Amino acid sequence: MMFGSGGAVSHNSKWRVELDRFVRDNHRDLAAVFWGLWLQNGNQQGILGIDLQPSPHFVYCPQGAIEVLNEKVENRLQEILGIIDHHDPEVEVLMIAIGKGELKLIQFAPEPPPPVCFAQVGKDVNELLDLLEGKLNEVEFLLS
Repeated sequence: MMFGSGGAVSHNSKWRVELDRFVRDNHRDLAAVFWGLWLQNGNQQGILGIDLQPSPHFVYCPQGAIEVLNEKVENRLQEILGIIDHHDPEVEVLMIAIGKGELKLIQFAPEPPPPVCFAQVGKDVNELLDLLEGKLNEVEFLLS
């Protein structure tokens, strides 16, 4: 979803394709870090996000901020807010990727589910964050 003048869809979708590939290749570690952070914080800090600028890193996106943004973009995030409200963290991973003026919802149900992924990975949350951010920084995300 792109925001800005005219609301036109970006012709440069390379970052989305690369992000999809990253999620596919790292789904178990993403599910593990998602669950580990969920155990630590629940939804108190918001939705876990991947901010691609200036270099890829994990952030929290407070739900209130997403609601304010939704109002500013004429309720174009209403579906995302519905997904957030009905999300089951024991079954599926939910994150928001933030590109230059764009958002992308990352949602998948890993097999095994997030709690099992976290137990199987055998790393703590900080180790997982460092590992995944290192891998993210190896990906060439072209943002227009």
